[in-house]
Amino acid sequence: MQLRNNSSRYGALALAAHWMTALLVLASWLLGTYGDLLPRGTPSEVGLIVHMCMGLTVLMILFPRLAWRLIDQQPIPERTDLGVWGERASTIVHYALYALLLAVPILGILTQFMRGHPLPIFGLFEIASPLSADRSLARSLKDVHGWLADGVLILAALHAAAAILHHWVLRDNTLRRMLPILR
Repeated sequence: MQLRNNSSRYGALALAAHWMTALLVLASWLLGTYGDLLPRGTPSEVGLIVHMCMGLTVLMILFPRLAWRLIDQQPIPERTDLGVWGERASTIVHYALYALLLAVPILGILTQFMRGHPLPIFGLFEIASPLSADRSLARSLKDVHGWLADGVLILAALHAAAAILHHWVLRDNTLRRMLPILR
């Protein structure tokens, strides 16, 4: 498998970034949504730290991924009966996903800081909060963080549904280009 994209396929780097991000987002959402079910104390604290580490990892993947997207050619979109409107919808969803992949972790970081807590960095060190604690604002930020995280999952589900539509209904190679096992 080639590292770089070509006119018809995504390369290994783009595929790895795409699928690692998808898995991290899903796992982080599950832990963020259902983490309250963990027993109080150490399990709950570890769950929050893992959730934050996954969010930081999404950010660490996002910036190189966006740079790579600018540097490496994108495969030519499959021509379908959806025409220009399908391409526009795809573009809008992709930009919205990228924006949310940036906004959700940043809001999580701000929530942690507004609680007056340091930000743990992969258990190696912590960044002290540069902000004054404001519990009310922290609760509001946490709510927005959760709503936008739900938005990521909804858009990702639409994105996946569109890929399945391309594969099973339109019968083009859109999905195959993103799944190395189906090439």
